[in-house]
Amino acid sequence: MSERRAILSGSTFEEQIGYARAVVDGDWVHVSGTTGYDYTAMTISDDVVEQAEQCLRNIGAALAEAGGSFADVVRVRYLLPDRADFEPCWPVLRAAFGDVRPAATMMVCGLADERMKIEIEVYARLATRD
Repeated sequence: MSERRAILSGSTFEEQIGYARAVVDGDWVHVSGTTGYDYTAMTISDDVVEQAEQCLRNIGAALAEAGGSFADVVRVRYLLPDRADFEPCWPVLRAAFGDVRPAATMMVCGLADERMKIEIEVYARLATRD
C-alpha cells in the first residue's frame, strides 16, 4: 500500500475549509490551488506578479516538504479572474517551469476572494531516489 500523507502550510483556510496544501500519495504530490497569500503575515499583494511569486514560494515549500521540487512537476494549472493578468506573470512562471516543461492549462474563472489575482495548482511525481 502506498504512503499517503497531508502537508499543511499553516494557512487558516486549510483549517476553516478542511483541506491540505498538498497530499503525498506514493510517488505523487498533489498541490492544492495555491494563491499569493503570505501565510506567515496573512497578507496578499495587490500586484499579480508579486502574487504569482508568492504562489510559487508556497508551492515550492510544499514540494520541498514532500521531498520534491519544481523539477518534479508534471502538470500545472493557472487560474485567473482576468486573462490580461496572465502575460505579465510569464517571466516568473518561466523561471520556475521553463526547464521542466510540465503540461499546462490556464483558465479564466472567479477565485474565492476578490483580492486574489492568480491561483496555481500543480501535480508532481517524485523522482526515484537511490
